Amino acid sequence: MSDNQYCDVHIETTLPKPWEQEESFNDVLYNWMSRAPWLLISGALHFVIFLIVAAIPWSMFVEDKDTRIKTQLDVPPEEPFEEPPEEEIEEIEEEENEEEPIVEDYEVSDHSETNTNEVYESSEGDPDMNADSPFDNKAFNDVLGIGGGAGGKYGGRMGGNKNLRAANGLGTEQALKDGLEWLKNHQDEDGKWDCDEFMKHDPPADRASRPLEDAGEANHDVGVTGLALLAFLGDGNTMRVGPYKDNVSRAMKWLREQQEAETGLIGDQIGHAFLYDHGIATLAVCEAYYFDKSPLLKGTAQKAINFVTRARNPYGAWRYDVPPIGDNDTSVTGWMVFALKSAEEGGLKIDPEAFNGAKQWFNEVSDAGTGRCGYDSSGSLSSRVPGRNEQYPAEKGEAMTSVALLCRFFLGEDPDKTPIMKAHAELMMKCLPKWEPDAKANDMYYWYYGSYAMYQMGGRYWEQWNKAMKDAVLKSQRQQPGSTTYHGSWDPVGPWGWSGGRVYSTALGVLCLEVYFRYGKVLGAR
Repeated sequence: MSDNQYCDVHIETTLPKPWEQEESFNDVLYNWMSRAPWLLISGALHFVIFLIVAAIPWSMFVEDKDTRIKTQLDVPPEEPFEEPPEEEIEEIEEEENEEEPIVEDYEVSDHSETNTNEVYESSEGDPDMNADSPFDNKAFNDVLGIGGGAGGKYGGRMGGNKNLRAANGLGTEQALKDGLEWLKNHQDEDGKWDCDEFMKHDPPADRASRPLEDAGEANHDVGVTGLALLAFLGDGNTMRVGPYKDNVSRAMKWLREQQEAETGLIGDQIGHAFLYDHGIATLAVCEAYYFDKSPLLKGTAQKAINFVTRARNPYGAWRYDVPPIGDNDTSVTGWMVFALKSAEEGGLKIDPEAFNGAKQWFNEVSDAGTGRCGYDSSGSLSSRVPGRNEQYPAEKGEAMTSVALLCRFFLGEDPDKTPIMKAHAELMMKCLPKWEPDAKANDMYYWYYGSYAMYQMGGRYWEQWNKAMKDAVLKSQRQQPGSTTYHGSWDPVGPWGWSGGRVYSTALGVLCLEVYFRYGKVLGAR
């Protein structure tokens, strides 16, 4: 073996392995110093993390038992929930004052319930004194209305005083109040106005001296109750609001009870004029429903309107027969037009073709030469019953002409575009209301329709009519302060007073006085 080989072996066997070498203090210090920057960085990072962790509010994640117990002890006991007090609901009063709940189909009432103590509920948002009337026709100034025979916007109905001065009604306030008080004092407990025996509410001494003509015909209780109800509604009274709301509620209850469940007819099919009674009562029910939206009235109103629809002649208008036999007349047609209009605005279902039929009828019986609308034929005079009212000449009143003129407004016709309307008004200007002791011109039916029609005409037509009407109506009202027998009423001495009696004439007198504030203009201010 050579020296180099020996030498290599020697070195390989005598040098220590790296892990066998002993490190000196200097070596350790050097190694630690070489790693110091990284240790400082790591320490600083851990210190920052420690600060972050220390800042976390760990108490929010840990429920402290003592705190929980204290919190539970400090919480006051929960007070029981109390329902807000319900609004007091007007209830129809009867002698026994029994209160029993009833279940009724509000869409179409079958009227088979035996309990008559219904509670009349109103819809939310009872109309205030500036509410729109039932005829809110969007095509005409948003102000089309009816209820008792005229139209427009209700502006201050309550008490009838808000707009009287602005509408030339100054001086009629007390007369209106006296008329309503007379009606109130002569309403029966069951809600009706007794056409022929209303005097039962008067002192015995007064009953004995009462003239025979005060009593109307017994079969017209439905009709005069409808007229009286319209008078109260026109003053702003509903089943929910107004000083006469109880009178309105009882009247509505009675009318509902008179309706036949199957046909919808209000009253009995007696005589040839029962459709007058049904039409007037239907108008009153529909107007009351419009304002109160009582579900108890909806079925009654819809069924009544359905009967009106069935009573119309196909492609024509109305008269006395149901089913119809082809005869038409202007008087019955007028009431039906207003009933349908009130129903339409109340959201009830109607046949709109009926309005076209009515308009065609008025055109057919209107004489363009004279301006007169006929009763049952072109230019014919108002009806008179032989032996009863032929002493009241038809030429003293233009009742049918006034019916046609008012209906034309509500059927959408404009006097500026429909010449016959101005012809109607010109003819009526020759026959202004006038109170005469012999009663030859005291046609309150004419005064009533004429007042609302001329109010719609406006201008000189209304100015002259209003002056004459105010004078006639105020002069003819009975004045007997301190007595409920006659004070505030009107004598039934006109052509149809013998049929409707004092209730009829007084309701019409009140309706005449409500023309000032009850409605606005159908076609806007004229």
